[in-house]
Amino acid sequence: MDDYSAMSNQLSIAGVQMDIQLGQFDSNLKHIQNHFITATNNGAQLVAFPECALTGYCFDSLEQALPFAKTLQDDCFITLQELCAQQNAHMIVGFLQKHEGLVYNSVALVGPDGVKACYQKTHLPFLGVDRFVEPGQSLPVIDLNGIQLGLLICYDGSFPEAARSLALKGADLIVLSTNWPSQSIHLANHVTSTRAFENTVYMMSVNRVGVEQGFEFCGHSQICQPSGAPLDQALHANEAILYATIDAKHSRTKSIIRVPGEYELNNIQGRRTDLYELG
Repeated sequence: MDDYSAMSNQLSIAGVQMDIQLGQFDSNLKHIQNHFITATNNGAQLVAFPECALTGYCFDSLEQALPFAKTLQDDCFITLQELCAQQNAHMIVGFLQKHEGLVYNSVALVGPDGVKACYQKTHLPFLGVDRFVEPGQSLPVIDLNGIQLGLLICYDGSFPEAARSLALKGADLIVLSTNWPSQSIHLANHVTSTRAFENTVYMMSVNRVGVEQGFEFCGHSQICQPSGAPLDQALHANEAILYATIDAKHSRTKSIIRVPGEYELNNIQGRRTDLYELG
């Protein structure tokens, strides 16, 4: 049982902006373990890693990617569970998932008791391994010791409906694991704060760095508070670890009062759902 398992409104989080090597599973796993130990030794209770952190992303075919796809029962998740138990913390790690004969671009939430949840990317761009995998079919919110956690992957963040759905389901924190190349630096700079503000939630984007199959990845990971203001950011293309402590009372208070009685906002209550007819 986690020491912090009693329901709490606060959670210390970290995002690991790291380099990833295509198809070098063992090396990627070792780097994830090392970064996780560093982040948790610095107080993080939840540590998030980029999209496809275990496997790499820029595969040229499904056949090339298949040898690196894993099930949730594979030994690597036992290894990560044991590390989470040792450090008394959780991690979100990106990987290619084999499930019921199909392959998905997924993230797993792993903790001291094993894999707590798995999210399969629902919006697929024509890029990298996403050209060959299946889309996920759900947008779950997971209870993590009293904090409501939503998970998204990269291109999902480009769709306001995805983050809004998680917010309406009660998410306090949305974690967006990404592989944004340099051509998407404008997204990296703006989408995290925008999704945080429009939904009054904490939002953490965790991008990778390095070069893979000719694509250079831009980093620019961020953790933003419900106002959209940054709590920590790595606005460069080097490895880094971001830290913040979130307090769910701020994500659950949707009324933003800037001048009482004169300037008040509520981005959830103020919606005009009667006008939102188009699909």
